[in-house]
This record gives sequence, C-alpha cells and structure tokens, in this order.
Amino acid sequence: MKSLSEFVKERRKEVDLTQEEFAERAGVALTVIRKIEQGKTNLNMDKVNLVLNMFGHTLAPVNQKEVEK
Repeated sequence: MKSLSEFVKERRKEVDLTQEEFAERAGVALTVIRKIEQGKTNLNMDKVNLVLNMFGHTLAPVNQKEVEK
C-alpha cells in the first residue's frame, strides 16, 4: 500500500503539475503540499482532504489488519 506522500506526489506528477500549481488548484498553501509529499505527520486533515479531493479521494478509517493482508 502506498503512503499518502507517495500517492499525492505520483498523482500530481501524472497530471503534470508543479507543487505550486497543484497547491493553487487545490486551494491550499504550498507548504501543505510540501508537508504531505515529505511525509510529515502533523497535517491538518481538512487540508489533506482538499488535496485528496482533487483525485476523487478522501481520508477514511482503514482496518489495519485488512491492510496487512
């Protein structure tokens, strides 16, 4: 399973946007994109959801046992 940072970085590159362009389109500060892509853990979930919504995704609880299968 990909990490949040890998997912966002890969998807952003697939749509050929710089971090700055992506932040503007997602409606978040550039620092939010940088923190996510660097794998920082002190993230605002509302901001992360704005970013994920760009790809039709949202944060949701996941059963860790199911992920490990």
